[in-house]
Amino acid sequence: MIVSLALAAALTVRGDRLFIPARINGVETEAVLDSAAEVTVLDDEFAARAGVGEGETVTARGSGAGKAKAQLVEGVRVETLGVTLPDVTAAVMDLDDVGARLFGHRLDAIVGRELFDARRLAIDIERGTIRTLPASAKPKGVRLTLRTFHGNETVPVSIEGKAPIRAEFDLGNGSDMLIGKAYAARAGLLDREHAHQEGGGIGGAVKRRVVTLKQVRIAGVTFRNVRAAIDEQPNAADANVGVKLLRRFRIVTDFPHKAVWLEPRR
Repeated sequence: MIVSLALAAALTVRGDRLFIPARINGVETEAVLDSAAEVTVLDDEFAARAGVGEGETVTARGSGAGKAKAQLVEGVRVETLGVTLPDVTAAVMDLDDVGARLFGHRLDAIVGRELFDARRLAIDIERGTIRTLPASAKPKGVRLTLRTFHGNETVPVSIEGKAPIRAEFDLGNGSDMLIGKAYAARAGLLDREHAHQEGGGIGGAVKRRVVTLKQVRIAGVTFRNVRAAIDEQPNAADANVGVKLLRRFRIVTDFPHKAVWLEPRR
């Protein structure tokens, strides 16, 4: 990893989706920022323009109902926020459906956890800023310990006064909070009155049940009457919190040292 002297601060927020400027193999684009993407993902047409070669064909599974084919390509150069990642293994696939359905336009790239693994990041969604921080910085807010679940980092969350569970820390989730079906069954949430909504990312659209949680508590902050969609995937985490809730905090991430700080906005 190479770090330039510039500390970039450009975070574009559209609704509850986050975008950052990036260069892939020297080709400039706008990328989705996704802390829960295990690898950086490139659209196949954009990858061709950026001179990204071919790799091993694999089956990719995202938050959608199905699966998708992708190629894992080594040696991709990703530059963003003053950080250069010279040797990223990226997943190259057709992102036309995801771009049109979730973002309303073409989607070239999703920058995943490689960036979070490389540097400590300070993110203020409401102000639209993101920057790298030195390891010597002393972040404000509540320090939460990260634990890895199926390749994603999780934070403790309490629902309706129950014992804390682990929720994926997902800055790529611009929709409602997610509740894994197994936890929803244990907590008696499946019996509640519910609506339905369409969701899902890579892998296609999926229809989910939506319930209202009376109370969700994160880093000492209580949210009331929170909409939550039931994630039916068998490997789903107990919960997943995205931008709708996390934008209420100033955020510092430190994936290498398994920590995130959440400072409530006043």
